[in-house]
Amino acid sequence: MNLFTSITILASLIFFHEAGHFLAARLQGIRVSGFSIGFGPALIKKELKGVTYSIRALPLGGFVSFPDDDQESDISTDDPDLLSNRPIFQRLIVISAGVIANLLIAWIVLCIQATFIGLPSQPNPGVLIIDVQEQQAAALSGLNPGDQILSVQGIQLGLGQEAVETLVREVQQSPEKTISILKKTNGSKKLISLTPSEYLGKGKIGAQLQPNLDGRTRDAENINEVFEYTNSKFSTLLVKTAQGYKSLFTNFNSTSKQLSGPVKIVELGAQLSGQGASGIILFAAIISINLAVLNSLPFPLLDGGQFTIIIIEGLRGKPIPEKIKLWFMQSGFILLVGLSVLLIIRDTTQLEIFQQLSK
Repeated sequence: MNLFTSITILASLIFFHEAGHFLAARLQGIRVSGFSIGFGPALIKKELKGVTYSIRALPLGGFVSFPDDDQESDISTDDPDLLSNRPIFQRLIVISAGVIANLLIAWIVLCIQATFIGLPSQPNPGVLIIDVQEQQAAALSGLNPGDQILSVQGIQLGLGQEAVETLVREVQQSPEKTISILKKTNGSKKLISLTPSEYLGKGKIGAQLQPNLDGRTRDAENINEVFEYTNSKFSTLLVKTAQGYKSLFTNFNSTSKQLSGPVKIVELGAQLSGQGASGIILFAAIISINLAVLNSLPFPLLDGGQFTIIIIEGLRGKPIPEKIKLWFMQSGFILLVGLSVLLIIRDTTQLEIFQQLSK
């Protein structure tokens, strides 16, 4: 059930992203020829009022297609309702609408959580392990997702984000040095040794951390508290996501190991779904913001790449040659599909069932 919930949320967020492009075009009177969820061969296809709606075989995203891209279209190339014939600002609105939709959805679901489910209760002492990387210090020491770290080097970690910062600081100050930590697993406490690896002069353990929340909630006192929580949580998730993508370029060797494909994302969603409504909403907000930030990057096939092309055309005062744009898009498609396949294979082989079969 948790797996189905995770897949449904992921598909819904892709749908809302593409719906943003679709509505931004239609509301401006721009012609649209297709609305697709996924890539590759169409599994389900239906044409309504000149628009072909489809669900495709590869659930790696989706797209809205325009007559401008169809060489067999019978619509005149000088039709004023074609996307390519509209002013630059209208085209930028269409391209940006998917990112805006995902950011808006993330904010709305967080606001719904604060309003109808409640605000998170005060955190428990310690730090919660969300995920660990294979063959990294945390995993090698015996730490697993769901474990709680209560102290490091005899220092009690305290509460909330301050506890996370204390642990991170101790780890970063101890590259290649063995430190002792007190962990709690299913109510049982155990003192273990941990040796952070060294990277750029700082220690790292290869674990995703968060304040130790138990899932309990409390009612907001007033509407101001709802908006304060929503804005704070939204901005924190957005900043951390942007920083994560930035480190992918500035610290690729380390950060690339944290890249997740559809399989890992669905698995994470299933884990968070097991925490109830709050976990489901957190997963939806995280993935929606990730879709927004990812699509903002100026790469082929992503909205950021299309945005960049339109800006360049505006500066040049004329369109970029079709051969260059075609090469740009085809190379992006190959890179996207290739990376997705590699991530799917890697993440699938790391699932618990495959790990048990290999023992």
